[in-house]
Amino acid sequence: MKDHSSLKNYDQEVQQIKRASHNKIAQYGEILMLSRLKLGKLKNDMLKKGFSSANDEINFFKRIKQKPLQNLVFYSEIRLFELKFPHGTRNSKEKYISRKLDELNRFFEYNLDFVQYIDSEQKYLDEQYFTRKYLDISRITQLKLKFYNLDHEFNTSHDLLLAKVVAYKKLAKYLEDRLKKLKNFSSQEIPKSQLKWTSSKAALTELTYALYHGGAVNNGNTDIIEIANALERTFNFPIGDVYRTYTEIRSRKNRRTKFLDELSTSLISGMDRLEE
Repeated sequence: MKDHSSLKNYDQEVQQIKRASHNKIAQYGEILMLSRLKLGKLKNDMLKKGFSSANDEINFFKRIKQKPLQNLVFYSEIRLFELKFPHGTRNSKEKYISRKLDELNRFFEYNLDFVQYIDSEQKYLDEQYFTRKYLDISRITQLKLKFYNLDHEFNTSHDLLLAKVVAYKKLAKYLEDRLKKLKNFSSQEIPKSQLKWTSSKAALTELTYALYHGGAVNNGNTDIIEIANALERTFNFPIGDVYRTYTEIRSRKNRRTKFLDELSTSLISGMDRLEE
């Protein structure tokens, strides 16, 4: 099976999804749907065209199918992680991340032989691992994903396991970076701000999105949640679900940027008074 047109533009479509939405949970959901769609098309193409040799089949399950399959694993895991991420103390957040890292470490320990086989770029078991004639459904039911159905026509004994190994390494790096940021922040001993936000939640959300879209923070290399969390800490104000509030702001019939307009007017008035 030499034609893999089903995956044409797949990477570009993933990047387009990331650019189109600032809501990470929504992004992950769309990437999951896209990846399932691509896997479905790959399966249909495979069943129609078949394989010319065992090496052709190995290449398909070990390499071609892996891109959408690994994304399916990674984004389903990271989406669930973010949905369950605690909003409490920094300590509770660190414990949550550490528990997830422990789970990943247990997975790597349990599958150590296969991980070493992949990391050392061995090939002598490829036919057993990546062709369907060696598939034992009972062996891989434990690997089943919520977003992916296993079947004897479109799975080998280890293609999903390979996807999980690669995706979990990526997830572990993501979790380690998150944990490092939390620990670094706590070690800085920044005094608690005494400022209090006395305007509305919608007003603070307007400011958050204005800073984001204006690229005023980190040269634009940050996301909405980071800015919202920083403003929340600075002004000691629970900003809540900024995505929902932003949706409500966008649906206003008049003056969608009411707070920012009033802020601009107040600034100009203040300047004018100084010139009188």
